[in-house]
Amino acid sequence: MTKHIFITGGVVSSLGKGITAASIALLLKRRGYRIKIQKLDPYLNVDPGTMSPYQHGEVYVTDDGAETDLDLGHYERFAQLSCSQASNYTTGRIYSSVIQREREGGYLGKTVQVIPHITDEIKAAISTLDDDETDIAITEIGGTAGDIESLPFLEAIRQYRHEIGPENAIFIHLTLIPYIRAAGEMKTKPSQQSVGILRGIGIAPDILVCRSEKPMTEEHFEKLSLFCNVKRELVIEERDVANSIYEVPLELAKQELDRLVLDKLELPVNELKMDDWEKMVATVVNPPKGSVEIAVVGKYISLQDSYKSIYEALAHGGIANGAKVDVRMIEAEDIECDSAETYLTGVTGILVPGGFGDRGIEGKIAAIKYARENDVPFFGICLGMQCAVIEFARDVAGLEDAHSAEFKSDTADPVIDLMEKQKKITNMGGTMRLGAWPCELVETSKSFEAYAERKISERHRHRYEFNSEYLDVLKKAGLSIAGVSPASGLVEIVEIDTHPWFIACQFHPEFKSTPLNAHPLFKGFVAAAMK
Repeated sequence: MTKHIFITGGVVSSLGKGITAASIALLLKRRGYRIKIQKLDPYLNVDPGTMSPYQHGEVYVTDDGAETDLDLGHYERFAQLSCSQASNYTTGRIYSSVIQREREGGYLGKTVQVIPHITDEIKAAISTLDDDETDIAITEIGGTAGDIESLPFLEAIRQYRHEIGPENAIFIHLTLIPYIRAAGEMKTKPSQQSVGILRGIGIAPDILVCRSEKPMTEEHFEKLSLFCNVKRELVIEERDVANSIYEVPLELAKQELDRLVLDKLELPVNELKMDDWEKMVATVVNPPKGSVEIAVVGKYISLQDSYKSIYEALAHGGIANGAKVDVRMIEAEDIECDSAETYLTGVTGILVPGGFGDRGIEGKIAAIKYARENDVPFFGICLGMQCAVIEFARDVAGLEDAHSAEFKSDTADPVIDLMEKQKKITNMGGTMRLGAWPCELVETSKSFEAYAERKISERHRHRYEFNSEYLDVLKKAGLSIAGVSPASGLVEIVEIDTHPWFIACQFHPEFKSTPLNAHPLFKGFVAAAMK
Protein backbone atom coordinates (compact mmCIF):
# COMPACT_ATOMS: atom_id res chain seq x y z
CA MET A 1 0.00 0.00 0.00
CA THR A 2 1.15 3.52 -0.80
CA LYS A 3 1.86 5.46 2.39
CA HIS A 4 0.70 9.08 2.66
CA ILE A 5 2.07 12.29 4.17
CA PHE A 6 -0.28 15.25 4.52
CA ILE A 7 1.32 18.66 5.07
CA THR A 8 -0.77 21.52 6.45
CA GLY A 9 0.12 25.09 7.39
CA GLY A 10 -0.79 27.38 10.23
CA VAL A 11 -0.68 30.97 11.52
CA VAL A 12 0.20 32.69 8.20
CA SER A 13 0.66 31.83 4.54
CA SER A 14 4.00 31.95 2.68
CA LEU A 15 5.74 29.94 5.39
CA GLY A 16 7.37 27.69 2.83
CA LYS A 17 5.21 24.56 2.88
CA GLY A 18 6.29 23.90 -0.69
CA ILE A 19 9.99 24.01 0.18
CA THR A 20 9.38 21.84 3.25
CA ALA A 21 7.38 19.32 1.23
CA ALA A 22 10.05 19.30 -1.48
CA SER A 23 12.80 18.83 1.13
CA ILE A 24 10.98 15.87 2.69
CA ALA A 25 10.47 14.38 -0.78
CA LEU A 26 14.19 14.75 -1.52
CA LEU A 27 15.27 13.13 1.76
CA LEU A 28 12.87 10.20 1.40
CA LYS A 29 13.90 9.68 -2.20
CA ARG A 30 17.55 9.65 -1.12
CA ARG A 31 16.56 6.97 1.40
CA GLY A 32 15.59 4.80 -1.56
CA TYR A 33 11.82 5.38 -1.67
CA ARG A 34 9.71 6.06 -4.75
CA ILE A 35 7.92 9.37 -4.20
CA LYS A 36 5.01 11.23 -5.76
CA ILE A 37 3.83 14.63 -4.65
CA GLN A 38 0.89 16.97 -5.21
CA LYS A 39 -0.60 20.23 -3.98
CA LEU A 40 -4.27 20.88 -3.24
CA ASP A 41 -5.07 24.60 -3.58
CA PRO A 42 -8.24 26.03 -2.00
CA TYR A 43 -8.86 28.89 -4.43
CA LEU A 44 -11.81 28.74 -6.85
CA ASN A 45 -9.85 29.14 -10.08
CA VAL A 46 -9.73 25.86 -11.99
CA ASP A 47 -6.00 26.48 -12.32
CA PRO A 48 -3.72 29.53 -11.90
CA GLY A 49 -3.37 29.98 -15.67
CA THR A 50 -5.61 33.05 -15.87
CA MET A 51 -4.28 34.66 -12.67
CA SER A 52 -1.87 37.59 -12.63
CA PRO A 53 1.59 36.75 -11.29
CA TYR A 54 0.99 39.52 -8.75
CA GLN A 55 -1.84 37.40 -7.33
CA HIS A 56 -0.18 34.02 -6.98
CA GLY A 57 3.35 34.17 -8.34
CA GLU A 58 4.48 32.42 -11.50
CA VAL A 59 2.48 29.73 -13.27
CA TYR A 60 4.55 26.56 -13.40
CA VAL A 61 4.00 24.33 -16.45
CA THR A 62 4.47 20.55 -16.48
CA ASP A 63 5.45 18.31 -19.38
CA ASP A 64 1.84 17.23 -19.89
CA GLY A 65 0.64 20.83 -20.14
CA ALA A 66 -0.79 21.50 -16.69
CA GLU A 67 -0.70 25.14 -15.56
CA THR A 68 0.04 24.78 -11.86
CA ASP A 69 1.12 26.37 -8.61
CA LEU A 70 4.74 27.49 -8.34
CA ASP A 71 5.36 24.99 -5.49
CA LEU A 72 5.48 22.24 -8.12
CA GLY A 73 8.68 23.90 -9.29
CA HIS A 74 10.18 23.29 -5.85
CA TYR A 75 9.07 19.65 -6.00
CA GLU A 76 10.78 19.09 -9.34
CA ARG A 77 13.92 21.09 -8.57
CA PHE A 78 14.58 19.53 -5.16
CA ALA A 79 13.52 15.92 -5.61
CA GLN A 80 14.03 15.48 -9.37
CA LEU A 81 10.39 14.41 -9.62
CA SER A 82 8.20 14.70 -12.70
CA CYS A 83 4.93 16.45 -11.89
CA SER A 84 1.76 16.18 -13.96
CA GLN A 85 -1.95 17.03 -14.13
CA ALA A 86 -2.38 14.85 -11.02
CA SER A 87 0.03 17.04 -9.06
CA ASN A 88 -2.21 20.09 -8.61
CA TYR A 89 -5.93 20.24 -7.83
CA THR A 90 -7.86 23.38 -6.91
CA THR A 91 -11.29 23.93 -5.39
CA GLY A 92 -12.39 25.11 -8.84
CA ARG A 93 -11.22 21.89 -10.47
CA ILE A 94 -12.85 19.75 -7.78
CA TYR A 95 -16.19 21.57 -7.92
CA SER A 96 -16.17 21.61 -11.74
CA SER A 97 -15.93 17.82 -11.80
CA VAL A 98 -18.73 17.41 -9.25
CA ILE A 99 -21.05 19.89 -10.96
CA GLN A 100 -20.43 18.34 -14.38
CA ARG A 101 -21.27 14.90 -12.98
CA GLU A 102 -24.43 16.29 -11.39
CA ARG A 103 -25.51 17.81 -14.72
CA GLU A 104 -24.99 14.42 -16.37
CA GLY A 105 -27.20 12.74 -13.78
CA GLY A 106 -24.29 10.98 -12.15
CA TYR A 107 -25.63 11.21 -8.60
CA LEU A 108 -28.89 9.35 -9.25
CA GLY A 109 -31.18 12.04 -7.89
CA LYS A 110 -29.27 12.62 -4.65
CA THR A 111 -28.77 16.02 -3.06
CA VAL A 112 -25.17 17.00 -3.90
CA GLN A 113 -23.34 18.21 -0.78
CA VAL A 114 -19.86 19.16 0.40
CA ILE A 115 -19.86 15.97 2.45
CA PRO A 116 -19.69 13.40 0.98
CA HIS A 117 -19.54 14.49 -2.66
CA ILE A 118 -16.89 17.23 -2.60
CA THR A 119 -14.77 15.40 -0.03
CA ASP A 120 -15.08 12.19 -2.05
CA GLU A 121 -13.83 14.05 -5.13
CA ILE A 122 -10.87 15.38 -3.14
CA LYS A 123 -10.09 11.88 -1.88
CA ALA A 124 -10.23 10.64 -5.47
CA ALA A 125 -7.67 13.32 -6.40
CA ILE A 126 -5.40 12.14 -3.58
CA SER A 127 -5.79 8.53 -4.64
CA THR A 128 -4.42 9.35 -8.12
CA LEU A 129 -1.00 9.06 -6.46
CA ASP A 130 -1.71 5.49 -5.31
CA ASP A 131 -0.11 2.93 -7.58
CA ASP A 132 2.37 0.06 -7.59
CA GLU A 133 5.22 2.44 -8.47
CA THR A 134 4.77 4.77 -5.47
CA ASP A 135 5.97 4.00 -1.96
CA ILE A 136 5.13 7.36 -0.38
CA ALA A 137 2.73 10.05 -1.61
CA ILE A 138 3.07 13.59 -0.25
CA THR A 139 0.08 15.95 -0.37
CA GLU A 140 0.47 19.61 0.53
CA ILE A 141 -2.71 21.49 1.49
CA GLY A 142 -2.62 25.14 0.45
CA GLY A 143 -3.69 27.95 2.75
CA THR A 144 -3.71 27.83 6.54
CA ALA A 145 -5.71 26.05 9.21
CA GLY A 146 -8.84 28.07 9.89
CA ASP A 147 -9.37 29.26 6.32
CA ILE A 148 -12.97 28.67 5.22
CA GLU A 149 -11.75 27.61 1.77
CA SER A 150 -9.49 24.89 3.20
CA LEU A 151 -12.10 23.13 5.32
CA PRO A 152 -13.27 20.57 2.71
CA PHE A 153 -9.65 19.60 2.04
CA LEU A 154 -8.87 19.18 5.72
CA GLU A 155 -12.01 17.09 6.21
CA ALA A 156 -11.03 14.97 3.19
CA ILE A 157 -7.56 14.17 4.52
CA ARG A 158 -9.05 13.39 7.93
CA GLN A 159 -11.36 10.87 6.27
CA TYR A 160 -8.57 9.52 4.07
CA ARG A 161 -6.35 8.68 7.02
CA HIS A 162 -9.27 7.12 8.89
CA GLU A 163 -9.98 4.90 5.89
CA ILE A 164 -6.42 3.65 5.25
CA GLY A 165 -5.28 3.51 8.87
CA PRO A 166 -2.96 5.67 11.01
CA GLU A 167 0.03 3.44 10.20
CA ASN A 168 -0.37 4.36 6.51
CA ALA A 169 -0.71 8.14 6.78
CA ILE A 170 0.70 10.94 8.92
CA PHE A 171 -0.03 14.64 9.39
CA ILE A 172 2.82 17.17 9.40
CA HIS A 173 1.87 20.70 10.44
CA LEU A 174 4.11 23.62 9.47
CA THR A 175 3.64 26.64 11.69
CA LEU A 176 5.27 29.93 12.67
CA ILE A 177 7.02 30.83 15.91
CA PRO A 178 7.03 34.64 15.63
CA TYR A 179 9.74 36.78 17.18
CA ILE A 180 8.38 39.90 18.86
CA ARG A 181 11.29 42.28 18.43
CA ALA A 182 10.08 44.94 20.88
CA ALA A 183 9.77 42.34 23.64
CA GLY A 184 12.78 40.31 22.54
CA GLU A 185 10.71 37.12 22.77
CA MET A 186 9.51 34.27 20.60
CA LYS A 187 5.88 33.25 21.05
CA THR A 188 4.41 29.74 20.72
CA LYS A 189 0.78 30.74 21.34
CA PRO A 190 -0.14 31.23 17.62
CA SER A 191 1.11 27.70 16.89
CA GLN A 192 -0.83 26.30 19.83
CA GLN A 193 -3.98 27.93 18.50
CA SER A 194 -3.32 26.69 14.97
CA VAL A 195 -2.97 23.11 16.20
CA GLY A 196 -6.13 23.64 18.28
CA ILE A 197 -8.05 24.50 15.10
CA LEU A 198 -6.88 21.27 13.47
CA ARG A 199 -7.71 19.18 16.50
CA GLY A 200 -11.18 20.74 16.52
CA ILE A 201 -11.89 19.17 13.13
CA GLY A 202 -10.35 15.83 14.01
CA ILE A 203 -6.74 16.22 12.82
CA ALA A 204 -3.98 15.73 15.37
CA PRO A 205 -0.54 16.54 13.90
CA ASP A 206 1.99 13.73 14.23
CA ILE A 207 4.95 16.04 13.59
CA LEU A 208 5.24 19.78 14.15
CA VAL A 209 7.67 21.75 11.96
CA CYS A 210 8.30 25.24 13.33
CA ARG A 211 9.47 28.11 11.12
CA SER A 212 11.48 30.60 13.14
CA GLU A 213 13.68 33.62 12.63
CA LYS A 214 15.66 33.05 15.85
CA PRO A 215 16.87 29.81 17.48
CA MET A 216 14.23 28.07 19.58
CA THR A 217 15.06 27.27 23.20
CA GLU A 218 14.30 24.04 25.02
CA GLU A 219 11.47 25.87 26.76
CA HIS A 220 9.83 26.49 23.39
CA PHE A 221 10.15 22.84 22.39
CA GLU A 222 8.69 21.63 25.69
CA LYS A 223 5.81 24.09 25.62
CA LEU A 224 4.86 23.15 22.03
CA SER A 225 5.11 19.47 22.89
CA LEU A 226 2.86 19.84 25.94
CA PHE A 227 0.16 22.10 24.54
CA CYS A 228 0.09 20.66 21.00
CA ASN A 229 0.13 17.06 22.24
CA VAL A 230 3.18 16.16 20.12
CA LYS A 231 6.15 14.27 21.52
CA ARG A 232 9.22 16.46 22.15
CA GLU A 233 11.36 14.66 19.55
CA LEU A 234 8.63 15.24 16.96
CA VAL A 235 8.84 19.04 17.27
CA ILE A 236 11.25 20.15 14.53
CA GLU A 237 12.86 23.56 14.13
CA GLU A 238 13.04 25.00 10.61
CA ARG A 239 15.02 28.20 11.10
CA ASP A 240 15.67 30.67 8.29
CA VAL A 241 18.76 29.55 6.37
CA ALA A 242 21.64 31.93 5.70
CA ASN A 243 22.45 31.45 2.04
CA SER A 244 20.06 29.34 -0.02
CA ILE A 245 16.80 27.40 0.22
CA TYR A 246 18.86 24.36 -0.86
CA GLU A 247 20.26 24.28 2.68
CA VAL A 248 16.82 23.39 4.09
CA PRO A 249 16.96 19.62 3.36
CA LEU A 250 20.34 19.38 5.08
CA GLU A 251 19.06 21.22 8.15
CA LEU A 252 16.02 18.96 8.36
CA ALA A 253 18.24 15.88 7.91
CA LYS A 254 20.36 16.99 10.89
CA GLN A 255 17.22 16.75 13.01
CA GLU A 256 16.40 13.39 11.40
CA LEU A 257 12.99 14.48 10.19
CA ASP A 258 13.06 11.88 7.44
CA ARG A 259 13.85 9.12 9.94
CA LEU A 260 10.99 10.24 12.18
CA VAL A 261 8.63 10.19 9.18
CA LEU A 262 9.67 6.65 8.23
CA ASP A 263 9.30 5.46 11.82
CA LYS A 264 5.79 6.88 11.93
CA LEU A 265 4.94 5.16 8.64
CA GLU A 266 6.47 1.90 9.87
CA LEU A 267 8.97 1.80 7.00
CA PRO A 268 12.65 0.76 7.09
CA VAL A 269 15.15 3.59 7.56
CA ASN A 270 17.59 3.06 4.70
CA GLU A 271 20.91 4.86 4.31
CA LEU A 272 20.68 8.56 3.42
CA LYS A 273 22.91 9.55 0.48
CA MET A 274 23.34 13.31 0.12
CA ASP A 275 26.97 13.73 -0.98
CA ASP A 276 26.19 15.47 -4.28
CA TRP A 277 23.66 17.77 -2.61
CA GLU A 278 26.14 18.73 0.10
CA LYS A 279 28.78 19.48 -2.54
CA MET A 280 26.30 21.64 -4.45
CA VAL A 281 25.35 23.61 -1.32
CA ALA A 282 29.06 24.12 -0.54
CA THR A 283 29.44 25.74 -3.96
CA VAL A 284 26.47 28.02 -3.23
CA VAL A 285 27.89 29.07 0.14
CA ASN A 286 31.46 29.58 -1.10
CA PRO A 287 31.47 30.00 -4.91
CA PRO A 288 35.06 29.42 -6.08
CA LYS A 289 34.81 31.84 -9.03
CA GLY A 290 33.23 34.82 -7.33
CA SER A 291 30.07 36.50 -8.56
CA VAL A 292 28.50 37.89 -11.72
CA GLU A 293 25.69 40.45 -12.04
CA ILE A 294 22.85 39.77 -14.45
CA ALA A 295 19.86 42.03 -15.08
CA VAL A 296 16.33 40.64 -15.31
CA VAL A 297 14.10 43.13 -17.12
CA GLY A 298 10.51 42.11 -16.43
CA LYS A 299 6.91 43.23 -16.03
CA TYR A 300 6.25 41.83 -12.54
CA ILE A 301 9.52 42.57 -10.74
CA SER A 302 7.93 43.87 -7.53
CA LEU A 303 6.82 40.34 -6.54
CA GLN A 304 9.75 37.94 -6.11
CA ASP A 305 7.64 34.86 -6.83
CA SER A 306 6.57 36.17 -10.26
CA TYR A 307 9.86 34.95 -11.75
CA LYS A 308 10.70 32.27 -9.18
CA SER A 309 11.91 29.66 -11.69
CA ILE A 310 13.92 32.27 -13.60
CA TYR A 311 15.83 33.32 -10.48
CA GLU A 312 16.41 29.70 -9.47
CA ALA A 313 17.61 28.71 -12.94
CA LEU A 314 20.07 31.64 -12.92
CA ALA A 315 21.36 30.39 -9.57
CA HIS A 316 21.72 26.91 -11.10
CA GLY A 317 23.71 28.39 -13.98
CA GLY A 318 25.96 30.03 -11.41
CA ILE A 319 26.42 26.76 -9.50
CA ALA A 320 27.39 24.96 -12.72
CA ASN A 321 30.03 27.65 -13.36
CA GLY A 322 31.22 27.88 -9.76
CA ALA A 323 29.87 31.41 -9.31
CA LYS A 324 27.16 33.33 -7.49
CA VAL A 325 24.66 35.16 -9.69
CA ASP A 326 23.62 38.55 -8.36
CA VAL A 327 20.35 39.58 -9.99
CA ARG A 328 19.64 43.22 -10.76
CA MET A 329 15.83 43.37 -10.92
CA ILE A 330 14.58 46.04 -13.31
CA GLU A 331 11.00 47.04 -14.12
CA ALA A 332 10.65 47.39 -17.88
CA GLU A 333 8.44 50.47 -17.40
CA ASP A 334 11.27 52.24 -15.57
CA ILE A 335 13.43 51.94 -18.70
CA GLU A 336 10.61 53.50 -20.72
CA CYS A 337 10.60 56.49 -18.37
CA ASP A 338 14.37 56.96 -18.51
CA SER A 339 16.90 55.03 -20.60
CA ALA A 340 18.37 51.55 -20.83
CA GLU A 341 21.84 52.87 -19.98
CA THR A 342 20.60 54.25 -16.66
CA TYR A 343 19.53 50.83 -15.44
CA LEU A 344 21.78 48.41 -17.34
CA THR A 345 25.25 49.93 -17.18
CA GLY A 346 27.63 47.56 -15.43
CA VAL A 347 25.73 44.30 -15.80
CA THR A 348 27.42 41.49 -17.74
CA GLY A 349 24.23 39.74 -18.82
CA ILE A 350 20.64 40.72 -19.60
CA LEU A 351 17.65 38.38 -19.40
CA VAL A 352 14.17 39.34 -20.60
CA PRO A 353 11.54 36.83 -19.38
CA GLY A 354 7.96 36.07 -20.42
CA GLY A 355 4.71 37.84 -19.66
CA PHE A 356 1.42 39.01 -21.13
CA GLY A 357 -0.03 42.39 -22.08
CA ASP A 358 1.51 45.50 -23.62
CA ARG A 359 2.66 47.17 -20.39
CA GLY A 360 6.44 47.59 -20.37
CA ILE A 361 6.97 46.16 -23.86
CA GLU A 362 8.95 49.13 -25.17
CA GLY A 363 11.17 48.97 -22.08
CA LYS A 364 11.95 45.34 -22.81
CA ILE A 365 12.71 46.17 -26.42
CA ALA A 366 15.04 49.00 -25.33
CA ALA A 367 16.88 46.62 -23.00
CA ILE A 368 17.34 44.13 -25.83
CA LYS A 369 18.66 46.86 -28.14
CA TYR A 370 21.15 47.85 -25.44
CA ALA A 371 22.34 44.23 -25.14
CA ARG A 372 22.65 43.81 -28.91
CA GLU A 373 24.49 47.08 -29.56
CA ASN A 374 26.84 46.76 -26.58
CA ASP A 375 27.69 43.06 -27.01
CA VAL A 376 26.23 42.21 -23.59
CA PRO A 377 25.21 38.51 -23.39
CA PHE A 378 21.45 38.33 -23.86
CA PHE A 379 18.87 35.66 -23.09
CA GLY A 380 15.22 36.11 -24.14
CA ILE A 381 12.47 33.76 -22.98
CA CYS A 382 8.95 33.51 -24.49
CA LEU A 383 7.81 37.15 -24.68
CA GLY A 384 11.50 38.03 -24.36
CA MET A 385 12.12 36.15 -27.61
CA GLN A 386 9.22 37.89 -29.32
CA CYS A 387 10.53 41.30 -28.20
CA ALA A 388 13.98 40.36 -29.54
CA VAL A 389 12.46 39.62 -32.95
CA ILE A 390 10.57 42.93 -32.90
CA GLU A 391 13.72 44.88 -31.96
CA PHE A 392 15.79 43.19 -34.66
CA ALA A 393 13.09 43.74 -37.29
CA ARG A 394 12.86 47.44 -36.46
CA ASP A 395 16.48 48.40 -35.90
CA VAL A 396 18.38 45.99 -38.15
CA ALA A 397 15.99 44.80 -40.88
CA GLY A 398 14.48 48.28 -41.31
CA LEU A 399 10.84 47.32 -40.63
CA GLU A 400 10.11 50.44 -38.60
CA ASP A 401 6.50 49.50 -37.73
CA ALA A 402 7.34 45.93 -36.75
CA HIS A 403 5.36 44.75 -33.75
CA SER A 404 3.35 41.90 -32.30
CA ALA A 405 -0.29 41.59 -33.30
CA GLU A 406 -0.96 41.01 -29.61
CA PHE A 407 -0.07 44.61 -28.83
CA LYS A 408 -0.78 46.43 -32.10
CA SER A 409 -3.38 44.66 -34.22
CA ASP A 410 -3.06 47.14 -37.12
CA THR A 411 0.74 47.02 -37.41
CA ALA A 412 2.02 46.98 -40.97
CA ASP A 413 4.58 44.31 -40.07
CA PRO A 414 3.27 41.75 -37.53
CA VAL A 415 6.54 39.85 -37.12
CA ILE A 416 4.84 38.17 -34.14
CA ASP A 417 1.32 36.89 -34.81
CA LEU A 418 -1.37 34.73 -33.25
CA MET A 419 -0.85 31.03 -33.87
CA GLU A 420 -3.28 29.68 -36.48
CA LYS A 421 -4.81 27.13 -34.08
CA GLN A 422 -5.48 29.90 -31.54
CA LYS A 423 -7.60 32.10 -33.79
CA LYS A 424 -10.92 30.33 -33.11
CA ILE A 425 -10.38 29.89 -29.38
CA THR A 426 -12.61 31.94 -27.07
CA ASN A 427 -11.99 30.35 -23.65
CA MET A 428 -8.87 31.75 -21.98
CA GLY A 429 -8.15 29.02 -19.43
CA GLY A 430 -5.94 26.08 -20.38
CA THR A 431 -6.06 26.81 -24.12
CA MET A 432 -2.55 28.09 -24.91
CA ARG A 433 0.16 26.00 -26.51
CA LEU A 434 1.14 24.22 -23.32
CA GLY A 435 3.54 21.54 -22.14
CA ALA A 436 6.47 19.77 -23.76
CA TRP A 437 7.02 20.09 -27.51
CA PRO A 438 9.98 18.84 -29.57
CA CYS A 439 12.54 21.12 -31.19
CA GLU A 440 15.36 20.38 -33.63
CA LEU A 441 18.54 22.45 -33.37
CA VAL A 442 20.84 23.70 -36.10
CA GLU A 443 24.22 22.07 -35.48
CA THR A 444 26.19 25.26 -36.17
CA SER A 445 24.27 27.23 -33.54
CA LYS A 446 25.30 28.27 -30.03
CA SER A 447 22.16 26.52 -28.79
CA PHE A 448 23.40 23.22 -30.19
CA GLU A 449 26.77 23.90 -28.58
CA ALA A 450 24.99 24.35 -25.23
CA TYR A 451 22.73 21.29 -25.48
CA ALA A 452 25.25 19.04 -27.27
CA GLU A 453 22.33 17.26 -28.97
CA ARG A 454 20.14 17.99 -31.95
CA LYS A 455 16.69 16.91 -30.75
CA ILE A 456 15.37 18.48 -27.55
CA SER A 457 12.04 18.83 -25.76
CA GLU A 458 10.99 21.95 -23.86
CA ARG A 459 7.89 23.31 -22.12
CA HIS A 460 5.78 26.05 -23.65
CA ARG A 461 3.11 28.55 -22.62
CA HIS A 462 2.12 30.98 -25.39
CA ARG A 463 -0.48 31.94 -28.00
CA TYR A 464 1.64 34.13 -30.31
CA GLU A 465 4.55 33.00 -32.47
CA PHE A 466 7.27 34.10 -34.85
CA ASN A 467 5.51 35.00 -38.10
CA SER A 468 7.12 32.76 -40.73
CA GLU A 469 6.17 35.23 -43.49
CA TYR A 470 9.08 37.37 -42.26
CA LEU A 471 11.56 34.50 -42.08
CA ASP A 472 13.51 35.35 -45.23
CA VAL A 473 13.78 39.10 -44.65
CA LEU A 474 14.97 38.65 -41.06
CA LYS A 475 17.44 35.91 -41.98
CA LYS A 476 18.81 38.11 -44.76
CA ALA A 477 19.35 40.88 -42.20
CA GLY A 478 21.39 38.55 -40.00
CA LEU A 479 18.96 36.80 -37.64
CA SER A 480 19.76 33.10 -37.35
CA ILE A 481 17.11 30.45 -36.79
CA ALA A 482 18.70 28.01 -34.36
CA GLY A 483 15.74 25.77 -33.49
CA VAL A 484 12.49 24.77 -35.19
CA SER A 485 9.54 22.62 -34.14
CA PRO A 486 9.67 19.64 -36.54
CA ALA A 487 5.92 19.16 -36.94
CA SER A 488 4.69 22.75 -37.28
CA GLY A 489 7.79 24.56 -38.49
CA LEU A 490 7.37 27.01 -35.60
CA VAL A 491 10.54 28.99 -34.94
CA GLU A 492 11.64 28.05 -31.41
CA ILE A 493 15.07 29.72 -31.08
CA VAL A 494 16.70 32.75 -32.71
CA GLU A 495 20.32 33.86 -32.42
CA ILE A 496 22.65 36.56 -33.73
CA ASP A 497 25.87 34.94 -34.93
CA THR A 498 27.94 38.13 -34.80
CA HIS A 499 27.09 38.71 -31.13
CA PRO A 500 29.12 37.11 -28.31
CA TRP A 501 26.00 35.37 -26.90
CA PHE A 502 22.53 36.36 -28.09
CA ILE A 503 19.91 33.61 -27.77
CA ALA A 504 16.14 33.90 -27.46
CA CYS A 505 13.71 30.99 -27.23
CA GLN A 506 9.93 30.68 -27.42
CA PHE A 507 9.82 28.00 -24.70
CA HIS A 508 10.49 28.18 -20.95
CA PRO A 509 13.81 26.46 -20.18
CA GLU A 510 13.69 27.60 -16.54
CA PHE A 511 11.09 24.91 -15.80
CA LYS A 512 13.56 22.09 -16.45
CA SER A 513 16.57 23.45 -14.55
CA THR A 514 17.67 21.96 -11.21
CA PRO A 515 20.49 22.79 -8.78
CA LEU A 516 22.24 19.51 -9.60
CA ASN A 517 21.66 19.80 -13.35
CA ALA A 518 21.54 23.37 -14.61
CA HIS A 519 19.65 23.89 -17.85
CA PRO A 520 22.13 24.04 -20.76
CA LEU A 521 21.01 27.50 -21.88
CA PHE A 522 21.23 28.99 -18.39
CA LYS A 523 24.62 27.36 -17.89
CA GLY A 524 25.84 28.79 -21.19
CA PHE A 525 24.33 32.22 -20.53
CA VAL A 526 26.00 32.59 -17.13
CA ALA A 527 29.30 31.34 -18.58
CA ALA A 528 29.08 34.00 -21.29
CA ALA A 529 28.27 36.68 -18.70
CA MET A 530 31.31 35.65 -16.65
CA LYS A 531 33.57 36.32 -19.61
